[in-house]
Amino acid sequence: MYGPGDVRVEDVPDARIEAPTDAVVRVVRACVCGSDLHPYHSMGASAEGSTMGHEFIGVVEEVGSDVATIARGDFVIAPFAYFDNTCEFCRAGLTTSCVHGGFFSTAQAEAVRVPLADGTLVTAPVGEDSALLPSLLTLSDVLITGHHAAVRGQVRAGSSVTVIGDGAVGLLAVLSAKRLGAEQIVLMGRHQARTDLGREFGATDVVAERGEKGIAKVLELTGGRGTSAVLECVGHLPAYEQALAVVRAGGVISRVGVPQYDQGPVGFDLFGRNLTLTGGPGAQRSYIEELLPEVLDGRIEPGRVFDRTVGLDETPEGYRLMDERTALKVLVRP
Repeated sequence: MYGPGDVRVEDVPDARIEAPTDAVVRVVRACVCGSDLHPYHSMGASAEGSTMGHEFIGVVEEVGSDVATIARGDFVIAPFAYFDNTCEFCRAGLTTSCVHGGFFSTAQAEAVRVPLADGTLVTAPVGEDSALLPSLLTLSDVLITGHHAAVRGQVRAGSSVTVIGDGAVGLLAVLSAKRLGAEQIVLMGRHQARTDLGREFGATDVVAERGEKGIAKVLELTGGRGTSAVLECVGHLPAYEQALAVVRAGGVISRVGVPQYDQGPVGFDLFGRNLTLTGGPGAQRSYIEELLPEVLDGRIEPGRVFDRTVGLDETPEGYRLMDERTALKVLVRP
């Protein structure tokens, strides 16, 4: 990416082993993320450009001399962050804060170098032609992010939940809230094809209105009290302000939309109603291990969020389709 709207496909040196804990993974499927649209809109012009992409699944082509649990030929899922899975934060389940880790930014490609391969990669017993590939790819980001929103939002059996945003993360936050036992799930979104899928994933109500009208509708649906959890899956300030307006006293606002603002209300409204503000990056390895069996046996079908497929050379078109809202989520085939 060289600037707003300027995505190019270029030849670069092949991914290679640089450290004994590395692996090289041939990408079988990648995709464009909603968070990729933030720099697509606002990135400053760059003469060098920035590599893009953080979601991929593939086949291990090469491993470093210290890699013990991953072997050449393994089919693997890569979360959007890499980590050693042994440091104090990893042991506490917070792998995105690994003291040796980082985040991928080269996944829209033919192959990716994966640092800390033993800690990062999760194997899956499938082949390259599996019908489950789209759902497995969601375990790289959008499903584990939606699940993280629900977990941090303390969603449990009987919870009432508002999900703000009908993008892929928002829809899979609905699926995750339903999976965790939420009784009422209000999806705030205005694209009917998406909210229809949200209903199939478990939304009990859909609110298409925005702003004050949308807030009033959610309050009407919840007896004027709001919901015990609000999962904010957009990242813009109006979505956070909306979350504050529809969460009930003592409730939780869980933000997983990458914030595109530096300041927001955290004063007496948050304090006086005993609200909890939480959230963050969801690339926790434990989530993949928890959700993978349900993807493999078909209990959940998160891959339904992919509604367009492009070849790697057509990735700029994938960005355009998502930016114009003519595609929900674009899958990339190398």
